[in-house]
Amino acid sequence: MGGVVCKEESHKSSASSETKMEAKINEAIRRRGSEGSSRIKSLDSIILKFPKIDKSLRRCKATFQDFDEDGNGAVDPQELRRCFRKMEIDFSEDEINDLFKACDINEDMGMKFNEFIVLICLVYLLGEDPTAQHARSRLGIPNLEATFETLVDAFVFLDKNNDGYVSKSEMVEAMNETSSGERSSGRIAMKRFEEMDWDKNGMVNFKEFLFAFTHWVGIEEEEDIDEEEHQGKETRPI
Repeated sequence: MGGVVCKEESHKSSASSETKMEAKINEAIRRRGSEGSSRIKSLDSIILKFPKIDKSLRRCKATFQDFDEDGNGAVDPQELRRCFRKMEIDFSEDEINDLFKACDINEDMGMKFNEFIVLICLVYLLGEDPTAQHARSRLGIPNLEATFETLVDAFVFLDKNNDGYVSKSEMVEAMNETSSGERSSGRIAMKRFEEMDWDKNGMVNFKEFLFAFTHWVGIEEEEDIDEEEHQGKETRPI
């Protein structure tokens, strides 16, 4: 009983702090879950797809560089707004601000490449909205549709009760559903959950899952290496 009450309170807290954009995202992911069971049957099957997903997501790099007008390695709110306007993507000012806030997980007013990938995936998820449909086309998302479908399916697989969040118990259950039938340890499940639970509220939403996923496939590490190399070139004596 206590666990149920705790979970309900966590949901109320999450819902009360949601922006309109985050509420739309949560609704979209729950709708996808209600449409049928995930094609993902185990975490093993997701892990096997890491190399292919990593390669696919890196195709967003050119689009990211277009948005990063000053070439400093991050997209700020003004750059995001200008590029959306240039591409004739008619999100409202509030929607653009909400999207940026949702993806700027470090709250440093600059979206790095891994955060930009999350933005594109969220736009994909919101595809039923007419504005989002146009944005999907302009951002080149159709070429990444299979990859984004895999990411959505993976989250739906983890979200056993289809409430738009992944709890610790759901993560443990998913870890135990390996293709070999072996039982994964609860310790590993908790480590993976902690990596996803960015705000440490005990529940993981789709956005947090995406951030963790970019880390798991290695995108964040390579970005750090690229940045270090760039700084090294700038400071290297002639």
